[in-house]
Amino acid sequence: MTHPNPTAPARRPMAPVQKAALAVGAVFLLVGILGFIPGITSNFDQLTFAGHHSDAALLGLFNVSILHNIVHLLFGAAGLALARSFDGARSYLVGGGIIYLLLFIYGLMIDHDVRQTLCRSTTPTTGCTSFSRSP
Repeated sequence: MTHPNPTAPARRPMAPVQKAALAVGAVFLLVGILGFIPGITSNFDQLTFAGHHSDAALLGLFNVSILHNIVHLLFGAAGLALARSFDGARSYLVGGGIIYLLLFIYGLMIDHDVRQTLCRSTTPTTGCTSFSRSP
């Protein structure tokens, strides 16, 4: 029979915000790791250090670079660390949400060639014959 240790601090269950931060952090950590694995990342030999013109694509869909993968790893590790406290988890999720919202808006403003990015081949009449990653 085991007896509880009276000197050990009682562990409180994780709040939902902590579980969410833990899940988001784990997903970002996984995405960062997968971005470095050939086969899961197509055109791995064309992986560049930085920039959005890398032809390497995670799962054949999402363009990635070495810097992009490192940022995902760091953001994921931060999520795992900050999920240990309620305030840390809340700050991580709100702060990360704001950062990714700003990056989304920035991406909309600077990417003037979205149609070419999404279309593999184009025709003069329709503009886009297939909806996929550009070659």
